[in-house]
Amino acid sequence: MRKLKNNELGRISVEEFKQTSKTPILVVLDNIRSLNNVGSVFRTSDAFLIEKIYLCGITATPPNKEIHKTALGATESVAWEHIEDTIELVKRLKNENIKVLSIEQAENSTMLDTFTPEDNQKYAVVFGNEVKGVQQEVVSISDTCIEIPQLGTKHSLNISVSCGVVLWDLFTKTRKK
Repeated sequence: MRKLKNNELGRISVEEFKQTSKTPILVVLDNIRSLNNVGSVFRTSDAFLIEKIYLCGITATPPNKEIHKTALGATESVAWEHIEDTIELVKRLKNENIKVLSIEQAENSTMLDTFTPEDNQKYAVVFGNEVKGVQQEVVSISDTCIEIPQLGTKHSLNISVSCGVVLWDLFTKTRKK
């Protein structure tokens, strides 16, 4: 077995990325403090052809040196928009018939491994602040809360890790259909 070189990976250009059919998923970052986390979400969103990222509240926006460190150029490929109020964004998305999934530990949440996306349905997944999580008001108006099953002592994942797990799961489930 031999590791592939960068020029053997079949990478597409930024222009090709923008023209490529996207996964019907939007990412909403609700007051993320860490610029490294923001950059990681961009990079993961690029990998799974995510349609758009909404950077809400205190979440920093590109161009930013600290975001670029982990995004590695994904801020150029993935569409993004800054929205001040996460609650207003969620209401708007729901009015556009987009199902909103808060990624949070909550009463009556659905475990990620048992969640089945609906055919021809676009989803917005909301990831919350590193300390406080998704705002309760956002959780309350979401269509569903999705929880990542965790069996250890911490029951807490970094937001960039949570994003990777959730986007990979939804990407594979929507691609199978």
